[in-house]
Amino acid sequence: MFLHPDQDPRSDGGFAGERDTLVGFLRDQRLTLEMKCAGLDAEAMARRSVEPSNLSLLGLVRHLAGVEQAWFRRVMAGQDVPRHYRSDDDPGGDFNGALPDPESVAQAWDTWRSEVAFAERFVAEAPDLGVTGTHDDEPIALREVLVHMIEEYARHNGHADFLRERIDGRVGQ
Repeated sequence: MFLHPDQDPRSDGGFAGERDTLVGFLRDQRLTLEMKCAGLDAEAMARRSVEPSNLSLLGLVRHLAGVEQAWFRRVMAGQDVPRHYRSDDDPGGDFNGALPDPESVAQAWDTWRSEVAFAERFVAEAPDLGVTGTHDDEPIALREVLVHMIEEYARHNGHADFLRERIDGRVGQ
């Protein structure tokens, strides 16, 4: 899974300024998720880690689509949109519903990419990183959401490392 530096789509750091740094590191974390899932079929994407866990790469993609939606659409943009995969009846629906179906995998990637695109537009159009949304009835700044998203992806990309290694033995950056 190691890529030659000339083929790695991620940056090498070297960002200038707060916005570029946060956006750059988040972009790299998103690319890492895609790299961890590259070349896998639906069965491999939906393969669970170990019983009784429902953790899978497909579940992570679905979960992160929901996280993107929650923070950027719901919290920052104030949109009242229904959650993609979870509900009050099934709060773990992003993982529970991760089934080995090619259509489900394609739909999860489409949803994730749509939410990432929305988030990227929102951040690009924000006048500054002090713009606030509302989370738990408290204001939260865009810069804090970006830091949280980097942390969220970094944690789940660690899970993705282990999941991918279990699937086919591949490890990498």
